[in-house]
Amino acid sequence: MRTHSRRALLGAGIAVVGSGLLAARATGEFSSGPHSGTDGRDHTHRPHRPTPSDYVAPDGPEVAETERKRSPGPVREFTMTATPARIDVGGHTVDTWAYGEALPGKEIRVTAGDTLAMTLANHLPQSTSVHWHGLALRNDMDGVPTLTQRPVMPGASFPYRFAVTHPGTYWLHPHSRVQQDRGLYAPLIVEDPKEPLSYDKEWVVVMDDWVDGVDGSTPDNVLAELNRGSGGMSGHGGMHGDEGEHGAPAAGAEPGGGPSRMLTGSYSKLLGGDAGDVDYPYHLVNGRLAKDAETFRAKPGDRIRIRFLNAGGDTAYRVALGGHAMTVTHADGFPVEHAETDALLLGMGERYDVLVTAKDGVFPLTALAEGKKRSARAVLRTGSGEAPGESARPGELDGRLLSAYRLRAAESARAVSRRPDRTIELKLTGSMKKFDWAINGKQYAPSQRNPIRAGERVRLAIRNHTRMWHPVHIHGHHFALPNGGPRKDSAIVLPGRSLDVDFDADNPGLWMVHCHNVYHSESGMMTVLGYLKD
Repeated sequence: MRTHSRRALLGAGIAVVGSGLLAARATGEFSSGPHSGTDGRDHTHRPHRPTPSDYVAPDGPEVAETERKRSPGPVREFTMTATPARIDVGGHTVDTWAYGEALPGKEIRVTAGDTLAMTLANHLPQSTSVHWHGLALRNDMDGVPTLTQRPVMPGASFPYRFAVTHPGTYWLHPHSRVQQDRGLYAPLIVEDPKEPLSYDKEWVVVMDDWVDGVDGSTPDNVLAELNRGSGGMSGHGGMHGDEGEHGAPAAGAEPGGGPSRMLTGSYSKLLGGDAGDVDYPYHLVNGRLAKDAETFRAKPGDRIRIRFLNAGGDTAYRVALGGHAMTVTHADGFPVEHAETDALLLGMGERYDVLVTAKDGVFPLTALAEGKKRSARAVLRTGSGEAPGESARPGELDGRLLSAYRLRAAESARAVSRRPDRTIELKLTGSMKKFDWAINGKQYAPSQRNPIRAGERVRLAIRNHTRMWHPVHIHGHHFALPNGGPRKDSAIVLPGRSLDVDFDADNPGLWMVHCHNVYHSESGMMTVLGYLKD
């Protein structure tokens, strides 16, 4: 991926030391949560509600055995430093936190079958972690502090190491407070050793909404404002934190810190109404504003693979390439039956791969911030001519639009038909007025457990009881959308709607399910699926 932003690294010279292992073992430390949404049959085979010792630990022998069966291959080593940084996003310089020397962070690229070994060094003033979004990996490497690992403290490091099994487009970001809404994210591309697609060029296109460092704003202050302004709890530090500091104010979360960022009056028919909570001043493609957009160069007739990734905190993007149709080939890393479209809608955390055949000229690649009246863009140049203006809106944005629900899984990725052994009901609850986002009316606590067993076909019955849309994301698994739909790890659930998705319980441990709106999740819209011991 080409990136133009470079940064001056701050805070160098901090000693890097080991940060320890698990804080959230399944024995003794956390109390169990209720068994939510069963289908009426006793799957636990226990006369009592499960206790913490009944669950598989993130570093338990069951996890190690599952990893052994993946037959980890050649080791690919990387390092990543989370650090304060000053970044030029295209004519504007912002102070933020980021990985390495580029925005997005430097791409990690491996091949399916490899062992990925990455050492994270934390030069931030807060604890942090890395979540490998979309990967079905070993549980103790999933990067959720106080659930699957100890937080990586300031000045410490943590060695992530795991087998990578599925090719596709993925990414990495923290699972600590609202850090993901800074510059802490990077694409992760897992190549297919038997790649069936043929193309001349490949681009990674990362879309992001941006507030950090603009006129004194930080994501922590945005979260504090959302809570204060809507009558909720003021200035809490989110649902993630260091050990023993749940509910404590995060650094930088004091009242004030820039102009109001609360969004009012947004509307999107595609999203069923309210488009989001946050009025972002900037929207970026590959870390660049539209007025200084990245230019992709190709020759007329080139066949190009574009990997789209929405790394935003609160924004869905409708994306189109002016003058071109796109053929969708993958959703969230898994192949789909090829389908042609003019535009795509991506919720936070979603990824789509497409193929396009380049025409002769200069064309805008526009990411419209759905319902927010702003956009980001890049440029495709295959010949001479003046680049389209920064406000260019290709007609394709209003043309054919494919959602995940109109796609079908390719035969190689299609789930085998099977009745669910267990149904877990996940009611999405809360409101903008109180900013009390939750699942089943309960805000997240690491002690929550929705029990499942290895070998089961599990159905998540997601019921959106709110007036806002939510992109629901599952860790460590890939669910199948109904009626032969694609395999995904993230899916948009519109207000007042329901969605039933199925997955096979084949990856033991403690796994999160949550809304990927970072302000909703950090206000409580998260829960845990816990594997019971045999």
